Amino acid sequence: MPDEDKAWNEMSPYKPFVCEDADDALFTAELLDAMPDISDKQKVIVCCDGADMPRIELYEWQGQWLMEIAPLMEAPVRFYIITDKAFSKAQFRVLGSLWFSVNTVLMLMYAFATARKNTLLMHASVTVKDGKGYLFLGRSGTGKSTHSQLWIKNIEGCSLLNDDNPILRVMENGEIRIFGSPWSGKTPCYKNDNVPVGAFVNLRQAKKNAIRRLSLPEAYAAMCMSFSGYRFIREMADGFHATNEKVVSTVPFYLLECLPDAEAAFLCHNTVTQ
Repeated sequence: MPDEDKAWNEMSPYKPFVCEDADDALFTAELLDAMPDISDKQKVIVCCDGADMPRIELYEWQGQWLMEIAPLMEAPVRFYIITDKAFSKAQFRVLGSLWFSVNTVLMLMYAFATARKNTLLMHASVTVKDGKGYLFLGRSGTGKSTHSQLWIKNIEGCSLLNDDNPILRVMENGEIRIFGSPWSGKTPCYKNDNVPVGAFVNLRQAKKNAIRRLSLPEAYAAMCMSFSGYRFIREMADGFHATNEKVVSTVPFYLLECLPDAEAAFLCHNTVTQ
């Protein structure tokens, strides 16, 4: 973006992650002043995970991907992304909120560019205890952030690493680690830090607290619901699922049916940290 662009003033979540060496950057993204003629675009699919979630329309255009993105299912398009098929070079055009657009472009491009690099951009809240990260998974509204806070308030020595979009990576030695990111939902928690994963906990609201370990197929399915990316692009899906397989065969997964209370936090902690 131009140096004088006002969006630079809103990018404080990225400051902890600034790196001067960009020689091996995963991707580049450039702000466009105007859109080219895209009248010959070919629709591939429209994605939206819910009425209150962004809508992404994917097209093929002149050998590239074209995405038209709106903040809500019924809202008008607010920005466009044009990217090569390898997701290494993007151009974007903003019609609405510049900050929403820039932030979403970077988050999407990161998820796409790392799909085949043993990396997953998760939708989870991560609490750290005794040097290990515990990821709380589940659909929006199931209480992931609430459960993290219950650990932090009731169990000594707990801290929050990220509250919405941490980055999971399978390291070269096979270790599964979780990283902070510039994206943390409504909670401003932007930590350039990482720890090994202790366990995954899939949350489900219930009238009483109960926990059990998931089988491998159940864990695999829970993971599939908890990371970002387009599964219908074959190469990307292959990368996602290869990473998923490594994760679920290495780290324990649990299902916690729970109330939003301290008892649930103690039950979960005492089970998954053993």
